[in-house]
Amino acid sequence: MNLSNLRAPKKANRNKKRIGRGMGSGTGKTSGRGHKGQGSRSGSSLMRGFEGGQMPLHRRLPKRGFTNIFRTEYTVVNLDRLAELGEKELTLEKFTELGLVKKRNGLIKILGDGELKGAVTVHAHKFSKSAQEKIEKAGGKAIVLGGEVTAKPAGKLRKKTERS
Repeated sequence: MNLSNLRAPKKANRNKKRIGRGMGSGTGKTSGRGHKGQGSRSGSSLMRGFEGGQMPLHRRLPKRGFTNIFRTEYTVVNLDRLAELGEKELTLEKFTELGLVKKRNGLIKILGDGELKGAVTVHAHKFSKSAQEKIEKAGGKAIVLGGEVTAKPAGKLRKKTERS
């Protein structure tokens, strides 16, 4: 293959459809809007999910549950993943470096799924009881990071204003 053989992909060189340019164009007169009705009028725009006045699907379906805006999310790491790494000390920087944590300032919780073979010092924001026991049983340390970082609430909070 060389430059003389190159071709544009199919439909790459098509001109855009010119609307309202006479009867021969195929989209003259009503410009593809049809006769009469809401969509034929100028300035007509419908909201997403509008069903012509019928009760829209998002209003027909039942609403369930609620979203807690104060929820703190932890990145969960199991002991079996820590055992695979073969590290002696795991800090926040090490977790991000190894790709175990996606968020930069994310909170980490260690869960006790799996077994440790050697002593490991683990720095994290939270430990499950079983994880802490297994780490200490293997001769390591479970260090809870102080000044627990609180994640920002997902929703907007209303500020209370003083009325005089």
